[in-house]
Amino acid sequence: MAQSREPEERQVAALGSASLSVRWVQGFPKQNVHFVNDSTICYPSGNFVIFINIETKKKTVLQCMNGIVGVVATNIPYEVVAFSDRKLKPLIYVYDFPELTRRTKLRGNVLLDYTLLSFSYCGTYLASYSSLPEFELAVWNWESNVILCKKSQLGVDVSQMTFNPMNWHQLCLSSPNSVTVWTVERSNEEHILKAKSIKLPMEDGSIFDEKDLIFPSSLPKDLIYGPVLPLSAIAGLVGKEAETFRPKDDLYPLLHPTMHCWTPTNDLYVGCEEGHLLVINGESWKVTILNKIEDQLPMGERNFISPAILAYQKGGVLASGIDGFVYSFIIKDSYYKVEDFLQVEGPVEHLMFSPSYKRLLIQTDKGSVYIYTFGEEPTLNKTLEACDGKFLSVDFITPGNKHCVTLTHSGEVCIWYMEDGACVSRIYLKTSATVLACSPSSFSAVVGTVSGYVHFLDLRDAKSPQAIHKAFLSESSVQHLLYDQRGIYLLVGTSEGHIFVISANPSRIFQILGFVEVGKDILQISTVSLLESDIVEVMVLSPVPQTERSKLEIFTLPRLLPQVSTSIADQRGRMIDELIHKILYEIEHTLSSAVLDFQSKRVYGFCKEVPYICSYLLPEQAHKGICILKPHQKVQSKHYGPGMLSLSPHGSWLISRAKCGTLCIRDIYTLETFVSCRSHSHQGHGIQSVRISLDGQNILVNGREDGTLVYLRWRRLGGILTTETLDYCQQLLTIMSNAMEEEDNYFSVAQSDSSSLRSESQHSINENVSLSIDSSQEALLQVDNTKEIPWIQQKNQEALRMEIKLFSNKRREIKTGMKELAKTILNMMEENETVDNIAKLDPREFGLDLEELERLHDESEEEIEKIKKDVEMYNLAKRYLAELIKQECWDSMAVKGRALKCFHIPCVVENFPMKERTDEELKKLTRVLQQKKIETECLKLRKEIVEFQSTMTLVKKRHEEDDEEEEDDVAVKDTNLPNYMFGSQSTDFGIHASLLSSQLELHSREEKINQIILLKDIIYKVKTAFNKEFDAAYKQKEFEIARIKERNVRIQEIILDLELEEPVWQPEFDDYEKPEKILVVEKSEITAQKYVKPWQKVKAELTTIRETEERLLSRVPDTRRRALMDMMGGVLEVKKEDILRMVIPPPAFIAKPDALWSEEEKKQFKEYEKKVKDLNEERDKYRKSVEAELRKLQNSIQESTQNFDDYLKRLFERRVKAEIVVNQEELKINNLIFSLLLDEEINSRETFLNNYLTRKQEEKNQTSEAIQKAREDLDVYKEHYDNLLAEDKVLDRSFKKEFSEIPSHQVDMLYKLFKRRPRIPKPKVHSDAASSVPFAERPESGKLNKDAFAQLMKGMDDMDNINNMPEGLGPSVWEHFCMTRRVKVENEQKVKQKAAGLVEMAAFLRRRVEEDDKVQQEIEKVFQELILLQEEKVKFELNLTIQILLKQGQVELENFQLFLEYSDAILINRNIIEDLNSVIRTQGQKKVTSMMESKDIHKGIFQIEWEHKKMEMEMEDLNQKAWDIQMLFFSRERQKYLNEPNYETLIALQIGIMEETIAVLDKTHKKNVENCKKLLRKLVKFGNQKDVANYTLSCNLREELMAVSERKDICRALGSELTCEKIAKKQYENMMQQQKLTNISKQQAEQILILQAEVERLRMKTFPALLPM
Repeated sequence: MAQSREPEERQVAALGSASLSVRWVQGFPKQNVHFVNDSTICYPSGNFVIFINIETKKKTVLQCMNGIVGVVATNIPYEVVAFSDRKLKPLIYVYDFPELTRRTKLRGNVLLDYTLLSFSYCGTYLASYSSLPEFELAVWNWESNVILCKKSQLGVDVSQMTFNPMNWHQLCLSSPNSVTVWTVERSNEEHILKAKSIKLPMEDGSIFDEKDLIFPSSLPKDLIYGPVLPLSAIAGLVGKEAETFRPKDDLYPLLHPTMHCWTPTNDLYVGCEEGHLLVINGESWKVTILNKIEDQLPMGERNFISPAILAYQKGGVLASGIDGFVYSFIIKDSYYKVEDFLQVEGPVEHLMFSPSYKRLLIQTDKGSVYIYTFGEEPTLNKTLEACDGKFLSVDFITPGNKHCVTLTHSGEVCIWYMEDGACVSRIYLKTSATVLACSPSSFSAVVGTVSGYVHFLDLRDAKSPQAIHKAFLSESSVQHLLYDQRGIYLLVGTSEGHIFVISANPSRIFQILGFVEVGKDILQISTVSLLESDIVEVMVLSPVPQTERSKLEIFTLPRLLPQVSTSIADQRGRMIDELIHKILYEIEHTLSSAVLDFQSKRVYGFCKEVPYICSYLLPEQAHKGICILKPHQKVQSKHYGPGMLSLSPHGSWLISRAKCGTLCIRDIYTLETFVSCRSHSHQGHGIQSVRISLDGQNILVNGREDGTLVYLRWRRLGGILTTETLDYCQQLLTIMSNAMEEEDNYFSVAQSDSSSLRSESQHSINENVSLSIDSSQEALLQVDNTKEIPWIQQKNQEALRMEIKLFSNKRREIKTGMKELAKTILNMMEENETVDNIAKLDPREFGLDLEELERLHDESEEEIEKIKKDVEMYNLAKRYLAELIKQECWDSMAVKGRALKCFHIPCVVENFPMKERTDEELKKLTRVLQQKKIETECLKLRKEIVEFQSTMTLVKKRHEEDDEEEEDDVAVKDTNLPNYMFGSQSTDFGIHASLLSSQLELHSREEKINQIILLKDIIYKVKTAFNKEFDAAYKQKEFEIARIKERNVRIQEIILDLELEEPVWQPEFDDYEKPEKILVVEKSEITAQKYVKPWQKVKAELTTIRETEERLLSRVPDTRRRALMDMMGGVLEVKKEDILRMVIPPPAFIAKPDALWSEEEKKQFKEYEKKVKDLNEERDKYRKSVEAELRKLQNSIQESTQNFDDYLKRLFERRVKAEIVVNQEELKINNLIFSLLLDEEINSRETFLNNYLTRKQEEKNQTSEAIQKAREDLDVYKEHYDNLLAEDKVLDRSFKKEFSEIPSHQVDMLYKLFKRRPRIPKPKVHSDAASSVPFAERPESGKLNKDAFAQLMKGMDDMDNINNMPEGLGPSVWEHFCMTRRVKVENEQKVKQKAAGLVEMAAFLRRRVEEDDKVQQEIEKVFQELILLQEEKVKFELNLTIQILLKQGQVELENFQLFLEYSDAILINRNIIEDLNSVIRTQGQKKVTSMMESKDIHKGIFQIEWEHKKMEMEMEDLNQKAWDIQMLFFSRERQKYLNEPNYETLIALQIGIMEETIAVLDKTHKKNVENCKKLLRKLVKFGNQKDVANYTLSCNLREELMAVSERKDICRALGSELTCEKIAKKQYENMMQQQKLTNISKQQAEQILILQAEVERLRMKTFPALLPM
């Protein structure tokens, strides 16, 4: 036996080198399958690349040593395959096929993963695309292991990447949202990538007219609100994002590409999700949508409209969708026709032609591969048939050297041939499966399902497996299936923690022997079944809930269990723990796996949290309870993540696996690893299961997520290890051979009678229970016969049926006794109700099961507490929300929003709710006010300086007076702007607005911001001013309501006295007048009953009892009160108000007849009548006085409330005016904010243009440098080319010189041979291949060039043959000639290559120059845009938007565009207008000239007439002078003038005297003026005082007028004035008016007389009259 070896011998055996090799790999493609050559395909699966020969179906695998394979690409001309790994900083490996030797390893700068690889069709070029974070496109020369060029495009995920088959310089990258064509431009050794993004149509197929976002040319012009800027400037974008910014409304859904393919004409076909087929022109890159030609016959409901996969062929494309059909699109011009091509089983995921286009590869979504072969008789072969999902479980069919079995999630069971991994057969269970296991004792297998079934399969014939039996164990899913080593029992573990024990022998019909209850979430089941033992030991690992521990449960199953199963298990099928010797162990740390060794003395565990494998010794002595196990041996697992352990069939190897994907086989004693193999990787979440054959030679490893099954065999293994495994296998097979033959014979017999092998769970419950049981017991047995019942439920029902049958009589007796006891207790409770309170028992004391009552009470209390807690939390949340709302909308308001309502009219006035201004706002306001004051003072000082400089000669006194006047005027200074230019009516509220800037001066940003702050302050002051008036009105209403309440008290008394039914009107505040009432919940608003705690109830009862006792004690005899009530009605003094209730008691004799009255009685009766009459008169007088008082009080209330309503109406008008002012100021603020926003937009646009200009200038520098570098390279390259060309010419010219020694005719003959070149035969292309291959021979193919050069050299070798040597020529000369010719040919080839490179470099330089010119044009365009923007900015800063108040009657024109719109105008030549104007001007000048001439003629006539009249008047003047001379009065003055010799001296003396007199008068006048000014100042001050007094008197007068108006209203209510009084009043007013007018006329007459006298005096003084002599 293997267990008898000593550890020392094992260590020596393990020292021998052991290794494993991969025999085959079974996996199915998750990526596209590629052709390597015309007969081989390949695809990645897990850590391997699988190659399949289409013709022989032979598989070859290539393993990636660094983990899982990423993406794969193939190069058909060179027959190489490239793939990437998925480690950090991945690599790209290039391997040759079929040698599978590594050609090269490409290392780039990618950090995470490559997503796409693609080879060029011609040349040694490879393109790669990486995922985040780089999103880098790189073009490699894989042969020289160098990156030619690369480019990053962040955030772009590409789904397909292909080279142009006809031009390796072009690549197409497509994603679900875009198609981009990249061009590789080459200049000698320099390569550059240039991208061209294809503009796709919209979803409806229309072409989107994309506008220029950087320089929009179709923006509207707004002449009122300033310039209209692009949306990027409005959004405030200044970086690169502004170049592509589009708002959501401007984004339209485009077509979504799914696949593309190239054509021989460099065009692109693109299929879209929306069903459109696009063609992209290879030169202009213009997109055209091909139109489909509809067939007359519909093609059914197939989804071929959405071409998901495209493959180009001659005349069209092959396309497929998700319907499993492949269609042929026959394309002609801009139309295409759809035809059926072929149909496969599932949706097609990939189409690809072979290099010869004789085969078509079709790959489905599941991974199956079909090969369609073209020819006279086309064939469709299934090369690879994929399983339905990944492998969940795998196992060997005993003994494990021929076949193995796999299971998928969908229930597909496949049998594989071990030799080559071919699929032998399949069986579909059509259910969700979980786990698979094969029996070591028979050719059968079992499959566990999610629904709780286990299916048994007959695997004797591998080509036709059959499902022979199934058992429904429980409704929980099956998680574990395990046979013991000898195949005696099958252990089934479920998710509920049940382990079912089933007989593994088909001859026993897979009998279910019972189940064992263990912990839930079973992690692993391990068994030990030795050949020499009669028991099977089972160990179960499960976690301990809510702890960091693991639990081990070990129990034993005897071999004779099927015979004694009824004694070991109870009636419900549960095995008794004592009989199966169940033992519990706990480990103080968590394990992910544990196995029991074959000696049952040691447990091996894989730690979950730490990377260790530990062994634990089991105690030899028996124990009770739970035993804690300590680690005995601990080694590092060299895995990471939770792992699993298992034992080899012979028990000497410990196999470990984990998430890292490495399989390790260890020696069971030393735990040392003697072999390891990395068959999977951590990217695929490692290994799921491992199975070893009985002989230990075959190992199956199944991946968890990569869907790969790897078959491993030993390449080298130590001799001792090999011997012991083979010995154990031989012993086990020898022992089990007889049992296996018996089971096979049973299978053969059972096939003829299939009814003997059916599930126990399929038996219907048809037994009739004949017991007389009650209805509750019958309900326990009611089962739906149509529904299949699990085995565990059947056992429970059988046990219940047996219990009912066994204890039915006893139950009936107990039930009868319970009924009698219940009656007795009810009688006792009824009797208890009739006794006294002292003897009465508590109803709880009648409870028989007090514990149950207490439990129910506790449950109800817990439920109540839970409900209370939920309600409290709900109320707390609501209160918190209410507090937030209150804090935001009420507490934060400095002025609460409220309203006032009129008493009699529906008029409501609201105040302005206001928040307290923040400290920041106040700081800004203070700063602006201080700044404005400083500016005002500076302006004042500047004015003073200017005035001082201009008035230096003024008198100091005048200067002081001006200062005093300015100081007086400062207090009343106001803005110089007119009211309509101010833009609002805020001055009507007494707001000081002098600090506001004029609307015509707001040019800078700071001024506008300061203006906004000041306007907000004005709004705040206006609202504050109105709120003060509102508060006064509110207080007045409170006063009015209080006064009405006082008067209503008296009115209520009068109404009660008069016994009237009039209602009393009592006004109250509404909720919107006192909104704080809403925040207080009144008791009347609560409709729910208040919860009262028990102690509160007791307290209320005690209080009620105490009050009742006090009331009873207070009821003592009160004789004084009763006497007062009887004698005087309860009062000591009769009030006047009580006169209406006074009653004079009639005399006692009034009941007797009148005839029986005595005289005294009659006298008394008369006195009684008199008293009654007097009382009635007093009552009438009092009633009238009280009614008058009532009407007076009601009128007073009506008058006061009416006055308040009038005041509130005026306040409402004030509110409307305040709201108008607020709206006006807010309109100004909005205009200013709009101007600030527009200013920011202009600045953003300017910043963007500057940034864009900077980028373009940098790009210009780069293009200039690129041009300079390209020119330098071109010059150097051209120089090399010229040198080669010169050398070639030198070789041609120096030919005759080199052979000058030989005769000339031989030289001529050699020169002809020197010029001759070998003919290179073109490769013959078969006619059928030429007709099927759409792409001709690719140009610029490096391999073709090399082949052509090799053929040329081969032809040169033939031409250099000695047989071609001319006669008479020496061998040495011929050899020299051949060498010279070969050098010439090689030089010509170099010249050709250099010429091609020169052309390419020239084209490269030309493209760089074009790019430079384009960038220069962009820069010029940016400069023009900046100039225009600056002009617009200047216009915007100068053209201000002002707000003007218009008076009533001044209305703006409705259609203001009448002055701006010229849509009806026509455009004519300016010269026509100028010519017409010149003609008009000429004719006008002629007319003016004629009018001037006519005017001159008339003027001459008038002048002559005037001269005539002048002469007549002069004649009259002369006659008058003559008469005057005759009548001249010769006075003394004239005589003195004639007689006095010094008359002038005398006159000068008189003039001097008069001047002195005038100077004295002037001085006196100035003094009088000064006195008048002083008097005027005093009068002004006195007038100001009088104004104040008048204002005080006007206030008093207003109050008096209000009093007078109240009295007038009272008088009007009482009655109208007399007519005589009105007449007297009118006469009095007329008299007063007449008197006033008389006084005014007298004053005016006196002033006229004074003025006339003054005028006469001045006239006489100035013009003295000469009286006639």
